[in-house]
Amino acid sequence: MLADRVLVSVDNESGERTSGGGILIPATASVGKRLSWASVVATGGNVRHIEVGDRVLFDPEDRHEVELQSKGYILLREKDIHAVAAPRVESGSTGLYL
Repeated sequence: MLADRVLVSVDNESGERTSGGGILIPATASVGKRLSWASVVATGGNVRHIEVGDRVLFDPEDRHEVELQSKGYILLREKDIHAVAAPRVESGSTGLYL
C-alpha cells in the first residue's frame, strides 16, 4: 500500500435491517445516502490514524474496487473515511486532523 491508501474488506450485510422501533426494513427499500462499515486489511505508510484490524465508516459511492486472490476489497484514501471504531480510540476523541 502506498501513501495514504487504506485497503478494506466490506462487512457482509444481509441487506435487511431493523429500525430502532423494531420494524424490519427490506433490502429493496429505498434509502438516502447511507454509509457502510468495513474492516481494515492494509494501510499505506502515510496513514496516521487507522491501523489494520480497525473498523471504518465510509461512503460506498466513493470507492475503487479491487480483487485480490478471488476476494473483493475496496481501496480508499484516509481522508475519505468518516469514522474509526477501535478499542484503542479514546472516548470523546474526534480524530480530526485536517
